[in-house]
Amino acid sequence: MKSIICSFYVLLLCACTCVWAGPSSINFHISMDQPASHTFQVKMECKGFSESGIDFKMPVWTPGYYQRLDFAQHVDQFQAFDTKGKALKWEKTNDNTWRVIPHPKRGIVLSYAVKTQRSFVATPYLDEERGYILPGGVFMYPNGHLNHDSKIQVLPYSAWKQVATGLEAVPNQEYTFVAPNFDVLYDSPLLVGNLEELPAFEVAGKKHRFIGLKLGQFDKLQFMSDLQKIVQAAADLIGDVPYKDYTFIAIGPGGGGIEHLNSTTFAFAGESLNNPQSRLRTLFFLAHEYFHHYNVKRIRPIELGPFNYDKGSRTNQLWISEGLTVYYEYLLLRRAGLCSDAELLEAFRNNIRAFEDKPGRLYQNLVQASYETWSDGPFGRTTDEVNKTISYYDKGPVVGWFFDLRIRHLTQNKKSLDDVMRTLYQEYYLKQQRGFTEEEFRRVCENIAGASLEAEFQYVNSVAELNYAKYLDYAGLHIDLEPKAVPGAWLGLTTRIAKDSTVVTAVEYDSPAWKAGLRRRNFIMEVYNEPAQSFPFANMIKDQFPGDEIELIVLQGQEKRYLRFIMGKKKERSFEMSPLANPGKLQRAIYEGWVTGKISP
Repeated sequence: MKSIICSFYVLLLCACTCVWAGPSSINFHISMDQPASHTFQVKMECKGFSESGIDFKMPVWTPGYYQRLDFAQHVDQFQAFDTKGKALKWEKTNDNTWRVIPHPKRGIVLSYAVKTQRSFVATPYLDEERGYILPGGVFMYPNGHLNHDSKIQVLPYSAWKQVATGLEAVPNQEYTFVAPNFDVLYDSPLLVGNLEELPAFEVAGKKHRFIGLKLGQFDKLQFMSDLQKIVQAAADLIGDVPYKDYTFIAIGPGGGGIEHLNSTTFAFAGESLNNPQSRLRTLFFLAHEYFHHYNVKRIRPIELGPFNYDKGSRTNQLWISEGLTVYYEYLLLRRAGLCSDAELLEAFRNNIRAFEDKPGRLYQNLVQASYETWSDGPFGRTTDEVNKTISYYDKGPVVGWFFDLRIRHLTQNKKSLDDVMRTLYQEYYLKQQRGFTEEEFRRVCENIAGASLEAEFQYVNSVAELNYAKYLDYAGLHIDLEPKAVPGAWLGLTTRIAKDSTVVTAVEYDSPAWKAGLRRRNFIMEVYNEPAQSFPFANMIKDQFPGDEIELIVLQGQEKRYLRFIMGKKKERSFEMSPLANPGKLQRAIYEGWVTGKISP
């Protein structure tokens, strides 16, 4: 595939005709004449299909974002014609399927509108500044023909000059692209607007572009140099660069990113690079999305391709696809020389704290979190009274770290998790051209370790407490696990003032407030017989001491309740990590090999 950014000139779209080799063809035309309407206009032409009735489907999700998005609900003004303009019979047979009865000797032309509502990386969007075409939310597919190639012609709004995408361009046809099948089409978003392109760089002879909307003011040459180092570190790790070229596509401010075979789309605000902490977060984020072209697009669980666009593709192994990608985003920056050892350890500390501070760790394991993300979301459920879910983004990289250190220890630092990733890439992507099963992943890990990894896989399949001290000791690291008292009294709730009320916005599990029966969305009416809304609740309790009593009148639903309970003392573990004063030879070698990616004897 070939990435491209096109210069603008006015296109005149005539009838939906095409010149295409082969007995059948699929062609799309997408226009955006009125960006303020937030609506794309789509025409799809199919020729040479012999079915007496064809089901056209809109995907219910987009790969890379593991939740139903039900794109079909935003389709409007659906019409079907033959290639001479005569209306065809059609019916909508379910939420995302339109059945069309074609003329026996003519092709089908569909016309429909896609109303966009949310500026987000996993949904199409159109406004006065840009058109973000997420193909899975815009282009239908004829059922049974996912392997068919297609041609896509973009008609930009008249004031816009560029189109950025990972699709291959059709020579001498402006804004026109081809996809060899629908998997590639749905994996290749397009950004349309007045875009800025930064100076490209090459790694392994492959061109890498960075193109986006409203990039902002920052040191762009330094940024591209940093990005090149990240790409080089990833290429050094895997040992191969599998695409013709690659495009980073920045869709504007916001949140989120999605990986693709030869591109990634992501929210981006360049000014964040002017702050050291924000710069580090941005580089971690981009390293994550880039490394996904290996880990999930090519090194993938077997369930993630071919995709089921009608139902979704569930897998137990997203902890590998996402959790290990978080793990490697940290290591890539360290190996690229873009973060310090202290910053690397702090990144892992943040994951550990995020995992350990939530009660979900007592209830849900990584396999369950992977499979249930379709209902729970990637960060676990957040609306339950007791959050019994976890995020594979938090636990996954920590367990991946355990695997890496254990393999290094068992093999005297001759092998590592890097070897696991390379083996999965070479054996299942390059050689067998498929994903791996859970059993195959385990077998690769244990073959490389030369021993059973039953203890480590228990951290995947159970809610067993993580033994941080054991694994970090392999690399000569100490972790502070001693609970220490937090200054002041502890109640365990967060509030905000809303008009004339104090609203409970969060209650820590097993805190004094929790045990007393206080819950999120309760209203605190009185404190010690005084109206609660007369001052911020947090200020009122900050001078309290452990053991002090507190009396509240709260509104729970329609019922007023009197609550009386005792302020507690909170203890926390810092999880701060530091090198041992006198590590052994193997410990030093493991640590050095881990941070540099090089085997140290």
